[in-house]
Amino acid sequence: MPKALRWKFALLVLLTLASVAIVLPSFYPDLPGWWKKYLYSQGLKLGLDLQGGMHLVLKVDIDQAVKNATEAAARDLKDVLARKGITVVRLESEPGKIVFSLPNKKALARLKEILKEDFPDLQIVRIDETKAFPQVVLKLSEEREKFIRENSVAQSLEIIRNRIDQFGVAEPVIVRQGEDMIVVQLPGVKDPERALKLIGQTAQLEFKLVDDEAGVDVARLIRQAIEEGRLKPDASRKEVNRALRGYIPADDEVYFLVERDPRTGRTTKTPILLKKKTLMTGDMVKTAHVRIGGPYNEPYVALELTDRGARVFERITEENVGKRLAIVLDDVVRSAPVIREKITGGHAQITGSFTHEEASDLAIVLRAGALPAPVKVIENITVGPSLGADSIRKGLTSGLIGAALVIVFMVIYYRFSGLVADVALFLNIIFLLAVLSLFRATLTLPGIAGIILTMGMGVDSNVLIFERMREEMALGKPPRAAIYGGYDKAFWTIVDAHVTTLITALALFLFGTGPIKGFAVTLSAGIVINLFTAIFGTRLVYDWLISRGRTPNINFLQIVKNPKIDFMGFRKLAFGLSGLLVALGILAFVQISLGRANLGVDFAGGTMAYYRSEKAFDLEAVRKALDKAGISGYQLQQVKGENLLIIKVKRQEETVGDLEAQIREVLNQNFPDHHFRLESKSEIGSAISQELKRKAIIAISISLVGIILYLAFRFDVSFGVAAAAATFHDVLTVLGILYLLNREISLLIVTALLTLAGYSLTDTVVVFDRIRENIRQHRGRLSFKQIINKSVNEMLARTIITSLTTLLVLISLFVFGGIVLKDFALTLILGVIVGTYSSVFVASPIVYLWRRGETPKLG
Repeated sequence: MPKALRWKFALLVLLTLASVAIVLPSFYPDLPGWWKKYLYSQGLKLGLDLQGGMHLVLKVDIDQAVKNATEAAARDLKDVLARKGITVVRLESEPGKIVFSLPNKKALARLKEILKEDFPDLQIVRIDETKAFPQVVLKLSEEREKFIRENSVAQSLEIIRNRIDQFGVAEPVIVRQGEDMIVVQLPGVKDPERALKLIGQTAQLEFKLVDDEAGVDVARLIRQAIEEGRLKPDASRKEVNRALRGYIPADDEVYFLVERDPRTGRTTKTPILLKKKTLMTGDMVKTAHVRIGGPYNEPYVALELTDRGARVFERITEENVGKRLAIVLDDVVRSAPVIREKITGGHAQITGSFTHEEASDLAIVLRAGALPAPVKVIENITVGPSLGADSIRKGLTSGLIGAALVIVFMVIYYRFSGLVADVALFLNIIFLLAVLSLFRATLTLPGIAGIILTMGMGVDSNVLIFERMREEMALGKPPRAAIYGGYDKAFWTIVDAHVTTLITALALFLFGTGPIKGFAVTLSAGIVINLFTAIFGTRLVYDWLISRGRTPNINFLQIVKNPKIDFMGFRKLAFGLSGLLVALGILAFVQISLGRANLGVDFAGGTMAYYRSEKAFDLEAVRKALDKAGISGYQLQQVKGENLLIIKVKRQEETVGDLEAQIREVLNQNFPDHHFRLESKSEIGSAISQELKRKAIIAISISLVGIILYLAFRFDVSFGVAAAAATFHDVLTVLGILYLLNREISLLIVTALLTLAGYSLTDTVVVFDRIRENIRQHRGRLSFKQIINKSVNEMLARTIITSLTTLLVLISLFVFGGIVLKDFALTLILGVIVGTYSSVFVASPIVYLWRRGETPKLG
């Protein structure tokens, strides 16, 4: 064996062994300690859809952060003025402004001095000295407001990170997205609702005095306002205060004291009158811990205050002995104990009939600090571990069946060479899993689909080489020359086909979101690895056999022999059919853009939830129960044989609410024997759905521009435009068919459409490559029309075989991949059929029309 060949074999064996060492921890976590220490310890990182967990997108209310800072500055300034003997009255003002009424002009001069010395972040907007009592309008300085806007998201992110770290989630992902959003991923979280409450709690802690001296019966005033129609029974606290204005002291506000009876577990909500003035805030809390005590040995939260907080708390308790001090968390009074004596030492406690989990979570948020502004949940995707395991099982099952079908077909059709291609396919999978594991890429459900699809498409390179070998043998060359000729002549065709698909994958990665990014990573890695195994790996086998004097026979089956179909003669008929299909696709696109199609919740906004029942259920009974509960606009789907119920409710709301919890309560109340449990849910607000639409359109547009530029460089502008037009044709056609079939357009479907664009391109570029080759060989002897027909006929066998092997994998995915991947697989099946048609009947005729029948001059 030549020395160079030995080095190549050593490289391939080394890469294979290294890949196996990297992949094994993913499948056998109990490997010996020395393996993990000296070889590799990290397994594949599974996405939330496979291992279960939460995916949240939070939107920070930056405007509220500015408002909170303004209010805090107003309170501090008013307190400082009061201590200096200046009494001011806060007047109603427009948002973001502070209006004070001063007692005299002398106070105005003193105010200016205090602002200059102690409040540099406040600036005077205007002064009105014409009134009996001078008025001054203040606002935050532009520098301070800019700082808050730029830093509130970063501050919120760090606070959320601290809370999650203390909550104890392994490998959380917490990243900023855009200007005002935070993405939080919590893999394997066991209690999603508790985690969501912990993350979203603003944790604005305030200490206020209870105004028991006002002599106002707040509960009676509220009942009276409801009876008179001035107030709704479920009114918010702000609405209550607005309705009772004039009935309660001007310096007071109504809050609600929430208490839980430890014996019955029943929660009560009692209105209580508090002074508006905040005596102390949560920024004076140094740390917080859970303790057990009280008459019922209940959990409570023990606070340790900062040095300043201790001094302030000591002064508050000394000045207000005998009064009640309310502890307010996020506008809810958790407890209001009577101050018996001055409290020193810097310790306080919050009681309120907590469960241990509630007390623990409250301690966490107080330790981590308050969020600078409220966060709104605009996307909440939760997947239970059992549904994730089911997805893995079905994905692997469909993958193994698809792989087996492809392997058997290749051995039957290409004999020994087919076996070589199957070994390359096996190496593809091993190398791909190793790369994903090594770079800690997240493997998602679309990622598994990408691996399965890579298996089908990975055969294409070998098919190109084998068909080239067949052609070389037909020219009378010996097997050895045919083998080398097959590899040499297929090289640039394979490169062109893979680069165009890689451009699509890059567009997906740069502009896609979540699952689409995961799919793009898998597809990109698969493309590069397939290039290596097809061009380098399989050739080594032939080089080794030839070096030993054992040249294999090139003896393949043949589906079509020397076809001479006049494809260009059908171009007018094909253009007519394609015109109708594209028109249907445009109609579908317009309807989708207007929100009139069957959009999934990830594009329409709303809730989709999967529930598993312990026994069979009646879908009509579920529908009646939901109707009775007042839940409207829903769609029900039953997965037969799996006792799986899918409920979709589409709503155009920016934030997501508790709709899924309402549905679950209805199911549990009406069907207690079925024990419905939540397997997965997606709650997506309209803000996210609009962003997903925008990014999907950008990804498609960028990929098409990239393709045109690359093919214009490699071929000619007409070829680039024709490939882009054919790709656009395929995407629109499949979209139109899905619209006709009333299939739901979801993020997975968009992933499939973009994948189809890559697949269609591969087919088209392969045909274009043959046209270019035949132009060089037959210019002047054959017309451009004849060259196109000859090229398409020569590639027909390869087109059929590649489509067939890909369809084998996709049909397996459709039949065995489960409910989640069914529409994804159907979209790709339609795409393969349409893509095969367009590469033959659409792409080449467009080049012909562009060139007006004249043969282009290609280099």
